[in-house]
Amino acid sequence: MLALSTCWNSSRHTEGEELVQEIIEMGFDWIEVSHGLKISLLPGILKMAEAGKIKVCGLHNFCPSPVEVMIDAPDAYEFTSHRAFDRSRALDLTFKTIEMATRFGAGYVVVHMGSVPVAKFTRKLEDLAKAGAIHDREFVRLKLDMIRKRERIAPLYLKRAREALEQLGEQAEKHGVKIAVESRSAYEDVPNEREMELIMEEFAGPHIGYWHDFGHVQRKANLAVLDHGDWLGRMAKYLIGCHVHDVEWPARDHRVPLTAGGVDFPNLMEFVPKGAPLVWELSPRRRKETVLAQLPKWLELYGAWG
Repeated sequence: MLALSTCWNSSRHTEGEELVQEIIEMGFDWIEVSHGLKISLLPGILKMAEAGKIKVCGLHNFCPSPVEVMIDAPDAYEFTSHRAFDRSRALDLTFKTIEMATRFGAGYVVVHMGSVPVAKFTRKLEDLAKAGAIHDREFVRLKLDMIRKRERIAPLYLKRAREALEQLGEQAEKHGVKIAVESRSAYEDVPNEREMELIMEEFAGPHIGYWHDFGHVQRKANLAVLDHGDWLGRMAKYLIGCHVHDVEWPARDHRVPLTAGGVDFPNLMEFVPKGAPLVWELSPRRRKETVLAQLPKWLELYGAWG
């Protein structure tokens, strides 16, 4: 199925029905209800879904957004936090998202697991790559330093992520939805690739799996942290679905697919199982005209991936 995330237009609407109607008129039959959504929009979106006007494939945590957070902040509370309150709040909000997914008849909830508290190396590496210094000694030194420092303290934060997944898996099974653990763009995030494989080996099953974000993974590939095709091929057996967007070198993601040329969709799509949800997750700054121009091209190449 092909869907559009509400992150693209939710900030421009005050009524959920209008948000959905705009997406329908663009040619999408499915949506993913994203994080950062104002709670006032939910009744209208539910109304449209219950009336059969739109189908909801999944939700992105946290949805609804926490009332005490005034901006779109999916990482406001992390399962890996050193603050017990934050870990508990992250779980409670995710439980509510799971319950909301059942109201929509949605199949999955995309989750961020957290991060390791180290210096933000990834942004520095991206700045060096943009400056053409990806083969310089400074880039290599910084990347190795990032890996060493993260690896030294990561086990505690991976342990907290695993503890959270145990509880999330129970709730997902209870409500008949899937927890989709998303690939992230920063090496400081949890899980990294090695940790994701460990998590999937332990938890993957009917109610927990992997969510591939093309843009996030491409940003890591641009820093020579991984090979995009090799990674997706290894994770395909765990795959629930994908966030689809393009990347302008090296790190400007959430571009309309097939516009920036940063993601090698022709070679990568062969690893995605037919029927997996493909969700265009676009920056709200992307112009509607660009989306409408690229949608027929995508459908010609890949159809709705049904």
